[in-house]
Amino acid sequence: MPLSSQDIKRLRRIGHHLKAILIIGDKGLTESVQEELNSRLEDHELMKVKVNAENRDDRAAIVQTMCEQSGAELIQRIGNIALLYRAAEKPNPKLSNLLRYQNT
Repeated sequence: MPLSSQDIKRLRRIGHHLKAILIIGDKGLTESVQEELNSRLEDHELMKVKVNAENRDDRAAIVQTMCEQSGAELIQRIGNIALLYRAAEKPNPKLSNLLRYQNT
């Protein structure tokens, strides 16, 4: 189900204060990075990913591939930082950024 503009604004507001918790290096999107991405999305639901790629087109392709393979939705991409969202099946109140910052 696509997110409404209000949902996207809320997620961007929450994501503004987050730090990147996954950094993709020179080797790109490997299988182990994809597994880590899925695990972190399940824990945090909303997270920032830093993509270190040579140029803008490579970064955009990596972010698009990440979203397609993980089922996440791209909320925002500025430079080499992407804000991704995927709802967890059973959110952990101690780890979920949505539950921790729901009043902001």
